[in-house]
Amino acid sequence: MSILTSKMVNENFEPNERQEAILDVLKENREEEQPWGYANPKRLEEELGIRRQYINRALNGLVDAGWVEKVNRGLYRFVADPREI
Repeated sequence: MSILTSKMVNENFEPNERQEAILDVLKENREEEQPWGYANPKRLEEELGIRRQYINRALNGLVDAGWVEKVNRGLYRFVADPREI
């Protein structure tokens, strides 16, 4: 079962350094014809070398801001980065 949300994107949110790193991972390959925009905490932990608790805290902030959504247990999807509009 999906836990999709229809939350508004907070355009005033300012991501911290960890959140920026997570956004970078989520945006990888979007200019190419490859899947992009999805990640789980394990992948983020391995790619960024950041402890899982900090990954989860950063993801929660991005979800609260509406920039990322939790689509299923342990799976997150990039929604929007209003700075790019």
